[in-house]
Amino acid sequence: MLFREVIGHHEIKQKLIRTVVDNHISHAQLFLGPEGTGNLAIALAYAQYISCTDRNEDDSCGVCPSCVKYAKLIHPDLHFVFPVAITKEITKDPVSNDFIAEWRNFVLENPYKTLFQWYEHIGIENKQGIISVKESNEILRKLGFKAFESEYKTMIIWMPEKMNPSAANKLLKILEEPQGKTVFLLVAESTEHFLPTILSRTQILKIPEIDEESLFQALKKNYKQPEKELRNAAQLADGSLIRAVEYIERSEETKINFDRFVQFMRLAYSRNMSGIFSWVEEVSVIGREKQKNFLIYALRLIRGNYLLNMQNRDLVRLSSDELTFSEKFSAFINHDNANEIADELNEACLHIEANANPRIIFMDLALKMVKQIRK
Repeated sequence: MLFREVIGHHEIKQKLIRTVVDNHISHAQLFLGPEGTGNLAIALAYAQYISCTDRNEDDSCGVCPSCVKYAKLIHPDLHFVFPVAITKEITKDPVSNDFIAEWRNFVLENPYKTLFQWYEHIGIENKQGIISVKESNEILRKLGFKAFESEYKTMIIWMPEKMNPSAANKLLKILEEPQGKTVFLLVAESTEHFLPTILSRTQILKIPEIDEESLFQALKKNYKQPEKELRNAAQLADGSLIRAVEYIERSEETKINFDRFVQFMRLAYSRNMSGIFSWVEEVSVIGREKQKNFLIYALRLIRGNYLLNMQNRDLVRLSSDELTFSEKFSAFINHDNANEIADELNEACLHIEANANPRIIFMDLALKMVKQIRK
């Protein structure tokens, strides 16, 4: 991955390049940014720049043997860790190496993809992927070897928030005192489930949303839709390439979430308990990642409707279908209930992540929504 292939983030790229030029490469860095903003892409470009044998002032050369291998994610001194789970083929104690071929294909296709898309790619969309203790043992084993070709060994840990506490504790010492020239690049969306001891051992680089103009230019390069439509997608996306692409392609998952949200709100407003029971039964069997995606989607629509109610239309990021529904629905999202509804959705999402019973979670959420929606 070359820095010029990363969308936007010019200042961050320059900052990272300067660490290499000045020989101030921190051994443990956390690239922290929301979904779709390119934190993995930036980490890949940075790792390639560190190993490039003929660096330019602003990017890797792209043609040296190191860059050629990085372009295929097969450099012997580049290692990956990411959440995995058992599948039909791998039924016991899976680790990242078991899925490395699938991972390379996934990232090379688009390094901006989401965790749920990764789960779909390897066929575990109804499970919770983790980074296990066995994975930590693998990390220690890999980093025990000397670098094969580069000056540095680089370990990219994607979604370290999925690392269980035992696995995280096992890595504390090597994060603090890595062997030789080893660089850890942790790529995360949230620090909520991080051990404080892990955070204290990393240098945090916050990756903001992609600026609207850079997002528009990236969309213009890859899509032939009218410029007005592309600009609208860039504006609605809140700095996320994945969300912008969804607006353009109107992904099936987004359409399903929209229909599900509309049905949920109408049932709650009408206090249709029979319909609510049926809705809960339907949602409770779609799988935890899809349930989380729906709750996150619902949070975004609640925010958009609250902004509409407050007459802050310039800040509203809703598609045409969402806006058509929200013109009337926004009257029911106000000062009296917006925060409470958002809190209930966030809490339900946390409970889903904690593997609580989804049927109970969504029934509880529905009953609370019946109470809140008429405030």
